[in-house]
Amino acid sequence: MSFITKSPWILHYAATSCNGCDIELLACLTPHYDVERFGIVNTGNPKHADIFLVTGSVNEESRKVVENLYAQMPDPKAVVAIGACALSGGIFRDAYNVYGGIDKVIPVDVYVPGCAARPEAIIDGVVQALAILDERAKERKRQRKMVAA
Repeated sequence: MSFITKSPWILHYAATSCNGCDIELLACLTPHYDVERFGIVNTGNPKHADIFLVTGSVNEESRKVVENLYAQMPDPKAVVAIGACALSGGIFRDAYNVYGGIDKVIPVDVYVPGCAARPEAIIDGVVQALAILDERAKERKRQRKMVAA
């Protein structure tokens, strides 16, 4: 395991969500679920984040914010789409102003289904993102060694 998976920082953004998934995500931070046991820290600064957690569907306004936050995150990074709305637009997918899921705007690494997604599923999604992040960090290290040689 690389250093990045020992203490990953997560960034959460609610893109037009009903707040059901947001409440479940915040429950992960409580002592009952204690996602911090994995060394995970919730940050509000995308420049410090390793994992981007997004809830809700994408519309024109939230698209700009999601793209901006994603662009500000340093590499390597991973994206987790949480809940039915983030996966496909959910119950709002037929609305005139909804593009659909987060993957219509940025690449998504892990999909956590549910309406609202359960804290256990969210934690599992974050752990899957940690494995992806670890692999990307190792690949980046290999590329640096090849360039230096």
